[in-house]
Amino acid sequence: MKYKRILLKLSGEALQGPSKSTNIDPIMLEQYCAEIQTLRDQKVELAIVIGGGNIFRGGQAESLGIDRVQGDYMGMLATVINAMALQSALERHGLYTRLMAGIKMEQVCEPFIRRRAIRHLEKGRIVIFGAGIGNPYFTTDSTASLRAIEVQADIVLKGTRVDGVYNKDPEKFPDAVRYKTLSFQEAYERNLNIMDMTAFTLCMENKLPIIVFDMNKKGNLLKIANGEEAGTLIS
Repeated sequence: MKYKRILLKLSGEALQGPSKSTNIDPIMLEQYCAEIQTLRDQKVELAIVIGGGNIFRGGQAESLGIDRVQGDYMGMLATVINAMALQSALERHGLYTRLMAGIKMEQVCEPFIRRRAIRHLEKGRIVIFGAGIGNPYFTTDSTASLRAIEVQADIVLKGTRVDGVYNKDPEKFPDAVRYKTLSFQEAYERNLNIMDMTAFTLCMENKLPIIVFDMNKKGNLLKIANGEEAGTLIS
């Protein structure tokens, strides 16, 4: 495998599945688990950050008359719900996991301690990071970048529903062009919406590459870990 330790960023909204009839679609959850298992079968060390947009997004708070800070904490709790669902599904597949959170909630997960997280990865456990970094105003993209740097991951893989980064929205414009590779500077100058600026800057300053790819296409995760082309590489 080209990448020995990976931070995988998953969208909470993707857990709803195509129909979006439920917050967590069991078929989508099972599909994610199967892809993750193929990676672990190759002894790749894996950490995961999952969003909470299928349940509650902090940015919605003010439109609902909720204080923004309070809303962000609600969003963090939503990510823990998703993380717990993913943990349970992975363990049904016989995989060893640890759930670590940026907020203390000892009954359901461990507090995030950097050295302990690294040790879990070295022992072959999948580490799922929930509750963001424990502070408001930071997205799960920022959490993914920060945790990847802290656990010394080789790369951040951002799983989406499209197969990479385009010059414009491919779901609206059929003539949109996909980039195979980009430098951080090119992505910044072209104002491409890859991650929020905090997350993007963290990766750029720490020379941590990002691959944006289609998580719903079977085999993509393993292909990337093996160094094959899938999605868009930003480095």
